Amino acid sequence: MTDGDQEYLQVDTENITHIVNRWFAISSVTAGKPRLGFRVRYDGRLRTEDSEAAYDQLAEALSPMDLMPLFREQNGDQFILIVDQRPEPKIGPIWVNILLFVLTIISVMFTGAMFSDADTSALSLSSLEGIFRYILLGWPFALGMVGILLAHELGHYLVGRSRGVKVTLPYFIPFPFSAFGTMGAFISMKEIPKNKKHLLDIGIAGPLIGLLVTIPVLMIGLNLSTVGPIAAEMPEGYVQFLEGNSLTYLLAKYLTFGELLPQPASYGGLAPALYWVRYFFTGRPLPLGGLDVQIHPLAWAGWAGLFVTAINLIPAGQLDGGHILYVLLGKKNAKKIFPFILGTLVALGFAWQGWWLWAALIFFVGQYHAEPLDQITPVDRKHKILGVIALVVFILIFIPVPLIIIQ
Repeated sequence: MTDGDQEYLQVDTENITHIVNRWFAISSVTAGKPRLGFRVRYDGRLRTEDSEAAYDQLAEALSPMDLMPLFREQNGDQFILIVDQRPEPKIGPIWVNILLFVLTIISVMFTGAMFSDADTSALSLSSLEGIFRYILLGWPFALGMVGILLAHELGHYLVGRSRGVKVTLPYFIPFPFSAFGTMGAFISMKEIPKNKKHLLDIGIAGPLIGLLVTIPVLMIGLNLSTVGPIAAEMPEGYVQFLEGNSLTYLLAKYLTFGELLPQPASYGGLAPALYWVRYFFTGRPLPLGGLDVQIHPLAWAGWAGLFVTAINLIPAGQLDGGHILYVLLGKKNAKKIFPFILGTLVALGFAWQGWWLWAALIFFVGQYHAEPLDQITPVDRKHKILGVIALVVFILIFIPVPLIIIQ
């Protein structure tokens, strides 16, 4: 044993064992080392069925010694790792959050102005006043887009704080001259959730609360939209984009306009059901000469909300959907499903190449899952139902071909 190992083991093991033994029937004790990342390991079995309360009580008992327990389970066997308490996490300066938020609002308003059908001929973009008045035209889109993102991130933030996890305020990411004017927003968890139930609560809160804002924004925006023709032929150098469909978006358009859109000029001899299945997953054949929604900027914000929420609910890795899948099925089964998620994104990439980028990102970071402090406490029925609801929502809002290009 090295001097470093001896120094690392200078803890009152006998007292720790006495404390752990109150809640855990110990069958064996293993001394830790720095490279193993724990002070002591106890194999055995909890003395109580209420593992959640046992964790809280043991953590409180070890706290004066600057130690904390990790409850672990592997192949039905339980063990407890005693580790050093983590230092108090630091939250960055709030002015960064405020500055990014303001810049994102400006960026999103500029994007909304580009989508606005207002007459801008009288505006001079060579003056600050003209630029300011032009940017103000984007307020409907900005109100919807920022409102959706804010609801999503505050869902994570408020539930995280209520579960005792220190999290940052949202960081918004401005992305000028892009389709949404932003690359979204995120919060950073500075502490590890206590158990799987808390992890699921935090992961699911953002998408579900975000959807509570997204759906009204979408429906109001669609009611402000109109239905118009899709050109049968595009002039040379002209490009038109059609937003893709999810089951939810199709239904929203049907409830608003009474028909499935985009409506093709002809089904080409195919049964309508077969046409729609093919178009839904491939974006082909192009509905040239047909009808589609002439989308209002507010409806575009609602569509973006569906798209962003669906991305977050992809059941892989550190995404919200990855946390949910991990909680429902466990680490081993989540890893088994991972190749199928990746393969599906790669296959969809032949219809929309953006999925290849997401597949690459998920490949590199999607194989890791958040590990709660207490992995023994099971997920109760209520949380399992919530997790299943979230996965069903993902299926309903997922957009296989987000953007269809007509040129």
